[in-house]
Formats: sequence, C-alpha cells, structure tokens
Amino acid sequence: MGAVEHWEAEAGRWAAWAREPGHDAYWYYRDAFFALVPPPGRATLEVGCGEGRVARDLAAQGHRVTGIDVTQALALLAAEAGAGPTYVLADGAALPFESATFDLVVAYNSLMDVDDMPAVVHEIGRVLAPGGRLCACITHPLADAGRFTTRDPEAPFVIETSYLARRPYEGTFERDGLRITFKGWCHPLSAYSRALEASGFLVEALREPEPSPTAPPRMERYRRIPNFLMLRALKSGSPAGPRRRSRASRARSPRSRRTG
Repeated sequence: MGAVEHWEAEAGRWAAWAREPGHDAYWYYRDAFFALVPPPGRATLEVGCGEGRVARDLAAQGHRVTGIDVTQALALLAAEAGAGPTYVLADGAALPFESATFDLVVAYNSLMDVDDMPAVVHEIGRVLAPGGRLCACITHPLADAGRFTTRDPEAPFVIETSYLARRPYEGTFERDGLRITFKGWCHPLSAYSRALEASGFLVEALREPEPSPTAPPRMERYRRIPNFLMLRALKSGSPAGPRRRSRASRARSPRSRRTG
C-alpha cells in the first residue's frame, strides 16, 4: 500500500484520534508551537493540513488560512469541519499557487511524512513572499532514532539504528479504544537544515519544548528526551540550489508520531 492509499485508509481513525481533546501530544505542545507563529498577516498556508485541527487553531487566532493535503479523505474531513479555513487537494511538492503568495507557511508534523522533503521545502520557499516565514514542527530526529526501554519516566533511552540514515517509519498506537498507524520517514537534523539552506531560509528560532504542565504522567519522560523540534525560518534571498521535484513527494496530515 502506498503512502497516499495508507492515509486514505487511516483518515477516519486519524480524525477520531486527533479530535479527541487531550488524547495525543498535540494538546500539550501546541502552545509552545504557536508562541513561534507570527501574528496574522496577508495569507497563511498550512502544508499537510490533515483533518484540519492546526488550520482551525490558526483561524481562531485571526489567520486567513488555506490548508492543503494530498489525501482526499482528509481534505474532505477538514472542509466538513469548517471554522474558517479554505482547503485544497494538492501535492506539497507542486503547490498550485503563484510565487510569493503567502507571508506565512505552517508545516505541523508533516515534513517527516513527505517522500521528498527537500522538494516540499523548496515549494514552500517559492510560495512565500520575501520576508515571509515558515513555522514547522517535526518529530525530533533524536526521538526518531531511538526508544525508551520502558514506560517509566526514568527509563533509559537507547539508539539502536543509524541516526544519520534516512529510513522509513511505521508505528501503530492504541489507547482508550482508539487506534492509528503512522507511516513516514526519519531524517537527521542536518537533512532539514540543508533543505532550508538550499531553499533560501534563515533559521530564526529553534526549540525543543517540554510538554505543557498539564500533560499526563505518561509524557514525563519527554522532559528528558525531546519529543518534537520546532522552528521558525525567514525566507531571505534566492535558493542556493536547483529545484528538486518528485512525483512521489506528498504533503500529508499533521500528526504526532510520538503520541505520548
């Protein structure tokens, strides 16, 4: 099953998982993320909007949001939820917008899902106006490279694979009667940095946030090893490298791979 087919099949389960208040990690990290997001401007794009919860939160803060996702079932779920944003079915590596259309692009837990991450970052840079910003959250590359040996807050964290290698990810999680399977990619931090550099970005802020004080006890271990990496980058100048394109590239739903 390909990635698009996977998320078409998982769309309903993801919507149930994501829309249950307090169920997954988003609820305990979103304040840290939105602290990086600039005030509303001319137009905001979310790449990989999924069922729409980040777009809805952006709209509630006054942003004029367009959300894109390559998965039709997720884009339809987002549109049905309403609350202000506009949704478009689109590939993150071939965005259907003119250059310099947006002054803010948000990619919340979607860049690690795309098959050609540098191509998607390049397209984000293309549709951003000079001086615009990209705000992104990814599963922390360190967290993706290893695992805690138990659920105990003080359990050792063990790296059993190659941190520097690009490698596929798949994991199934079940809690409180809900079940979801995630598929995506693991990249080292340098891969994201190189993609940003090549697409004309300067990193303004980099954060490794702890869960909020209201997070449940199961998330205490992420006060030792970061669960997510968040950044804000400024679009400045021309890309340093050639455009990379791939038909396999996709922008998929924002989701918390490490669900807490």
